Amino acid sequence: MIVTGVSLGHADDRAAEHWLHDVVGPAGVPGLVACTHLVGTPRPHVAISLAAPDGLPDGLPASAAEFASAAEVAATEHRERRSGRAVLYPGVESLVGELRVADLLDRSAIEQVTLLGGAQPDGDTRLVTRDFVRPVWINGVLTLIAAPVGAGRIAPFELPDPTPCCADKH
Repeated sequence: MIVTGVSLGHADDRAAEHWLHDVVGPAGVPGLVACTHLVGTPRPHVAISLAAPDGLPDGLPASAAEFASAAEVAATEHRERRSGRAVLYPGVESLVGELRVADLLDRSAIEQVTLLGGAQPDGDTRLVTRDFVRPVWINGVLTLIAAPVGAGRIAPFELPDPTPCCADKH
């Protein structure tokens, strides 16, 4: 597996995700897992890690010197599967609408679904994807954290368009 980190000073996950989609494109790279990482060096920002079994996309920019250590942190965390929020990964394009947890696990690189509090849902539990599924590395396992959304259904804990903190304050 080839793993690299890229740190360009993205201010938030949304900016990093847009960059990833622009660079990797809709077709992606076979087996690619691309993650975002919140880092604090040299200032708080989002770094990116990319891993693929047969090589990474051409044309990845080098991190600016001031962000080189953040890029290495992202790559190391991904390589060791300690942290990272997966944006691109095998099967992500098939995780739309509503599906059973067992189908999500069969169709994608996600290895586990965990409810807030630590319980594991049954394979027949319905998952409302909101067309936005961002698993994270936890103890070496790509894990989707989910929460109940009523009527025996669950959904990814992370919302696709969260309200920014302090949005109502001017």
